[in-house]
Amino acid sequence: MKNLKLFALALTLAFAVSCKSDKKESETEAATKVASTENFVVKPEATSVKWTAYKTTEKKPVGGEFITLNFDNKSGATPHEALNGLQFSIPVSSLFTKDESRDAKLKTSFFGSMIDPSILRGTIKYENEDYSATITMNGVTTDLPLQVSISDERRVTMKGTMQLKDWNALGALEALNKVCFDLHKGPDGVSKTWEDVAIEVNTFLRKN
Repeated sequence: MKNLKLFALALTLAFAVSCKSDKKESETEAATKVASTENFVVKPEATSVKWTAYKTTEKKPVGGEFITLNFDNKSGATPHEALNGLQFSIPVSSLFTKDESRDAKLKTSFFGSMIDPSILRGTIKYENEDYSATITMNGVTTDLPLQVSISDERRVTMKGTMQLKDWNALGALEALNKVCFDLHKGPDGVSKTWEDVAIEVNTFLRKN
């Protein structure tokens, strides 16, 4: 009888330990499953688009930004997956340089000389470990190569240089230089507006 009681006690303890082990394994599996479903999310409110144009033969920089950037939240299992295929649009009306007169000239003379002067559209692409943005402006769609840095898998900086001739926008540039002729003169008396424009996009990838 004593041996039977000892056997029953051992069986009870073994069952209890087994249950605890199963519970621990289930909790671990659940935590792993949650971690594996976490996504990186790109949101428009965490994204900024800045640009730098240049004037005078000394190539003096003139900076600005677009206040509004439209796109649906885009997510992915990795930062690259979250960014790849992101489609965006930028209303030209959101252009801002801290100078109302300059803003008006850019909107009416530069963008106003283009086909579809009200909006810019594009898609971020990640192919063969390289980034680019396919941008539609002035009725022309072409790729802009991007240099991308991602710090701590969360903060993303994209930089590129637009050559306006690639978007058939030299006529628009000439129209801008006419209305800014005196303002774009340097010490040498030459008025010049450069055709290259530096672009910088910054965003912060959230996790859901």
